[in-house]
Formats: sequence, structure tokens, C-alpha cells
Amino acid sequence: MRILTAAEMRACDERTAQQHGVPLHTLMERAGEAVARFALLEYPLARRITILCGKGNNGGDGMVAARYLIAEGRQVVTVLLAEPKQLQGAARRACDQLAENPIVLATEADLACAEMRAHFTQTDLFIDAIFGTGFHPPLQGLPLAARNALEQSSAPVLAVDLPSGWDADATAFQMQPVMRADAVLTFTAPKLAHAFGALTGAAKRGPLAVAAIGSPEEAILSSTGLHWTGAAKRVVEPPRRLDANKGTYGHVLVIGGSKGKAGAPAMTALAALRAGAGLVTAAAPASLAHTVAVVAPETMTFPLAETALGSIAIQNLDRLQKEFLHDEKIILAIGPGLGRDAETAAFARRLVQETNLPLVLDADGLNAFAGKADLLDGRGRALVLTPHPGEMARLLGTTIADVEQDRIRVAREFAERHQVTLVLKGWRTLVAHPDGSVGVNTSGNPAMAKGGSGDILTGIVAALLGQYKNSVAEAVEAAVWLHGAAADVAVADLEQHTLLATDTLAHLSQAFRAPVCHDGYTWLQEGRRP
Repeated sequence: MRILTAAEMRACDERTAQQHGVPLHTLMERAGEAVARFALLEYPLARRITILCGKGNNGGDGMVAARYLIAEGRQVVTVLLAEPKQLQGAARRACDQLAENPIVLATEADLACAEMRAHFTQTDLFIDAIFGTGFHPPLQGLPLAARNALEQSSAPVLAVDLPSGWDADATAFQMQPVMRADAVLTFTAPKLAHAFGALTGAAKRGPLAVAAIGSPEEAILSSTGLHWTGAAKRVVEPPRRLDANKGTYGHVLVIGGSKGKAGAPAMTALAALRAGAGLVTAAAPASLAHTVAVVAPETMTFPLAETALGSIAIQNLDRLQKEFLHDEKIILAIGPGLGRDAETAAFARRLVQETNLPLVLDADGLNAFAGKADLLDGRGRALVLTPHPGEMARLLGTTIADVEQDRIRVAREFAERHQVTLVLKGWRTLVAHPDGSVGVNTSGNPAMAKGGSGDILTGIVAALLGQYKNSVAEAVEAAVWLHGAAADVAVADLEQHTLLATDTLAHLSQAFRAPVCHDGYTWLQEGRRP
């Protein structure tokens, strides 16, 4: 699913009308119906509904929604924050179709009066249809007065397209006054503000969904090269073959661990098993092998010779080559708990360079290439890097601030230059591909900001690479989405402070089962899980 700018969304609507014969009023009718259905789905007990409408097409969507909600027996009050003569085109038509249910015209004085305040406190649900993707901040005048009046109510707010006051092209949080929202429904495709979480503060981590209203795929064009990772989950949805065996689904070889860091490769191995790998072997320093195996008895171990500091010695290269690296079923996961011993770093660099097997490089495996990123070359194989901003900065020889200032450019340029798949972790994890396209992930929550989360992700990525070797891009994006979705499920039961990285794995099955498309909507973010 492509991510659009506001201008690209307007162009999409125009192409849909001019080239595909779907007029604007039909798109508005479908959008309004989708809003009404979404309101009934998310707020089935809401009987008294107030819809705040602006003078543009967003207001027209709200007026269409009013008609459908009235037909469903809801008590609807439609408040127009404009003069009727300002309505044009499809919005004018939507207003005329509400003739039997008069629209309330509001002024700033009306919004401040006792009668309106009383009405607001008695409303079960507000629908914000004041401004959509064409709005440019700041919010002022009558819409700002409506926002202030609504703040006096505790009823939930469903935003149509965007919470009024937001810039559709925003990729960072906005500080000026905006309409609050407990749920957001947009149309056709997510916009930049949806994808990058600029709405999260306003939407309170509530549902964020997309409704298809009739624009064909060929009309949905974007020059940003950005898309949503959740759509890749389809790769894991077909059932497994009835005649499958453990060799069908890959053999993940986790290489990591050092003195004091036995837990990292153990978690990666456990995650790979949970994510469906047929076989998992953890190659770790001999003194740690038993500890790693205790975490998951299904994990096989391969004890490695150690350096004086208790990390992996370079002499293990030949043993690994003879035992594993000739097997095309092997997927390497290098780095969890590896440590920064100079000999171990040299071991990691040589291993990455001397194999063409699918490989996930994380943690100290990445740090081994600090200042030596030119040695990373993914041509001819699947090479996946999963840095957090600190590791990315070390790879590039720059600062975390520089990485965070322009995450998309940094990730895209690195992936293209080195022909790798780069998973730049953080708020709205990015998955940059060798062809320059970038997936934006919308699953996950702050509970994941704990040690071990990256090790879990590495295992899930490696497992899916082994199962879907011919769909590398989708496998990696699906892994990132599933990891975050499992954490979203987990915090429905566990408070965010208490969630452990391994708790996420306990909910991974629910993430696999959760469809991203259901009830007629695509869910970028759910306030509740099916």
C-alpha cells in the first residue's frame, strides 16, 4: 500500500474521475458510507452523534455519513462551521440530500453558549469532518472555537481523514492546537502524517484505518517511494504445505554470544523457532552453549572456541565452513551478544564477506563494520542489516542526531549503495530496499524500548527469510510488522512498563492470526485486536 502526499491524493481523485469514470460525488458517497460503518463498528453503543462539518469535501463526507447514520436509527446533529453558500460541488450536493434533517449553522458565539455546551456534554460520539488533507495549519477562527468547545466533552472523537488542524504531509509531531481524536479513518491510502505517527499524540494510540472507496490501483501514484509494511503480511498467510517437513522451512544458524551475553543468542534462537523456522542452531562460545540451550530445548547448539575474553575466536571460521556454510538451507543471524573483542569483530567481517548465504546482521555484528561499511555488499544474496540509530551512526561514522534528522534519506541511500535490505529501527521503523523503495512500519509501541527486543526481531527476520527465500522484501517487512503487532497484542494484557522482550514472543501467534484487512478496512493501527 503506497503512502501519498496531500497533492498526490488530490491527483489520485482527479485521475479516478477523469480516467476511470468515478465522479467525485460517488467517491464522497462511498467515503461517507465508510465513515458511518466505521462509527457503528467502533462505537456501537453511541446513540447521540454530533458531526462537525467544514465547507470542503471533508465536510461533504461528514454530511453523507450523517445520512447513513440517521438511516441506522442514530440521533444525529450535523453542525456546519461555514455559511451554506460556501458549499460547492459534491459537498453542496451532500448538504442538499440532508434537507429533511436540518443542518445546524454555528458561529463562535453559538459554540460558546450554554445550550451548545450542554449538547456537547450529552453527545456519545463526535465525528470531526471539518478539514481533510487539503488543510494547512494553523487552526483558527470558527474551527478553533469548535476544537475548544469539544475539549469540554469526554465523548470519543472519530476523525475523517485527519484530525482537523493536522498537516497531511507532516512527518513530525505538531505543537499547535489540533482537534483531538480517538480514532482516524482515511481513504484510499495512508498519507505521510498517518504513516509516520504524527497523529499518535492526537489519536491516543486508537484505531487508524484506511477505507477503499473506488480508486483503482493504477490511479494511486506516488513519487516518494514509500509504502506500508503491513501489506507484506500476506506472505505468511497461506497455510503450510501438508507434506512439509522441518527441512522445508529453513535452518537458522545464530552466531553470537560472549561472556555475560548468553541471553542474546538464546532469545534470537527462540524467536526464530517461534516464527516458524524448521531448525535452529545456536553457535556460541563453548562455555555458554548450555545456557543458550536451556532457554529453548528445541535449539541445537554448536560450541565454539573462545578468545581470552570469552567471545568467539577467529579460528572457528573453518569449522563453520565445513559444518554449515555449504548448506543452502542455512540462514545466518550474526551479532546478538557477539561482543566487541577485536578478534571477534574480524571473525564477523570475514564470515559476512566469505559466504553468499542469506544473512541477518545485527548488534555487534554491525559494530564490527563501524568505519568499514564499504565491506558490506549485498549483491547476489539476501543481506539484511537491522541497526538502531546508534549502530547506524557508527556504520556511517556520524552522529545519532544526523541519522534521526533524515531517517528516510539515510536508510534509502545506504540500502541502494550497498545493495542491502536495511531495517532502521526506532519510532516508525523503516525497511529500505536495494531498489530505493522504503517500507514504513506502523505496528509496535514504547513497551518495546527494552533490551532484547532487537534480538527477538533478528530471529523473526531470519526465520521468515528461511521460509520465503523468493520474497525477501516481503519476508523482512512482514517480520518487522509481526514483531510490532505482537507487542501491540501483548500490551492489551500487560502494562507497558512490565513487558519483556520475550513476552512479545508469547503473543506472536496472535499477530500471525490477526488480519490487516477486515470489516472492509485496512488497519494501520488498531485500538483493539480481533
